Amino acid sequence: MSSKPAAKIGLPTHSNSSKRMATLIKMKQEGFVPDRDIILTLTADEEGGQSNGVNWLLRNHRDLIDAEFVLNPDELTVWTEHGKAMVVEVEAAEKTYSDYQLVVTDAGGHSSLPTPRNAIYQLANGLARLQHYKFPVELNDVTRAYYERMAKVETGQRSADMKAILRNPPDPAAAARLSQDVNDNAMLHTTCVATRVNAGHANNALPQRAEAIVNCRLLPDHTKQETRGTLVRIMNDPAVAVRYMSDVFEVSDTVPGNPVFAPQALRQDVLGAVEKIAGDMWPGTPVIPTMARGASDGTYTSAAGMPTYEVAGVAVDRNDDREHGRDERVGVESFYRGLDFYYRFLKVLTAGQQ
Repeated sequence: MSSKPAAKIGLPTHSNSSKRMATLIKMKQEGFVPDRDIILTLTADEEGGQSNGVNWLLRNHRDLIDAEFVLNPDELTVWTEHGKAMVVEVEAAEKTYSDYQLVVTDAGGHSSLPTPRNAIYQLANGLARLQHYKFPVELNDVTRAYYERMAKVETGQRSADMKAILRNPPDPAAAARLSQDVNDNAMLHTTCVATRVNAGHANNALPQRAEAIVNCRLLPDHTKQETRGTLVRIMNDPAVAVRYMSDVFEVSDTVPGNPVFAPQALRQDVLGAVEKIAGDMWPGTPVIPTMARGASDGTYTSAAGMPTYEVAGVAVDRNDDREHGRDERVGVESFYRGLDFYYRFLKVLTAGQQ
């Protein structure tokens, strides 16, 4: 797509590619000339990079995708309650994904002769300590802006608590109440949670091995090695080995460095374009800058010095979020409205003085 020379926008994708491709095809058919280059990046590895992922492209062909900033539509970003839009989010920061394997081994034996040491019990005790551990409350520029705006949307105790955590230091009682909500809990803390367990080999044998996978989502400015050290301290048992698991399921005692970056400032042109189109499509719904509780390819582009913003316009009800579930889904109307939103948003953003 030809354009006048100006700053480039990157549009990386591994999924949700229909939004980007349909938008650019429609712009081309209309003869629309953007005020800058728009780079559409199609990749195969989701949030990985072993072959043709965003991380691989940055390492090997950065010149092809180098841009002033990046738009990543790999999110939902419009949250509803019973079909009514409550908030439109623009994600300007995200957490880092990291998996760890916890393993306890033992000599085992016949189940009729139980011993004081049992691999399953030891692992379970460690997981129970993890269940009750709370990572510290932390705010950054993006989450602080999120709570400043949300405090005006919410009412009563929630609004008061949001204002209270903006103090320095944050009010601990307010943070504890907010953390009872899973979304606020993920916004305020690094989280680590057991997602898989496997133990024993026979009903009539003492377990010789018990293992669990713990998935962590790290707040910005924290490393995977630092988090592994925290897990070791939580386990408080040298019999529980804590090992890093890569995105191709390789387990190692060596933890690689991960991209560590501060949340970027939210561009006013991006925010203004979202506010304009959201105001047309969901009148009166507040637009809120936020931090992704999960992770995306934006981890790599942000760390490479390309500010990355997740904008999608796809609506999902707060009580029906099935991401990563076997029944993951998006409503038909929500999908097509997301296409319409993205086309209108990108066109406003790149219209210039036309």
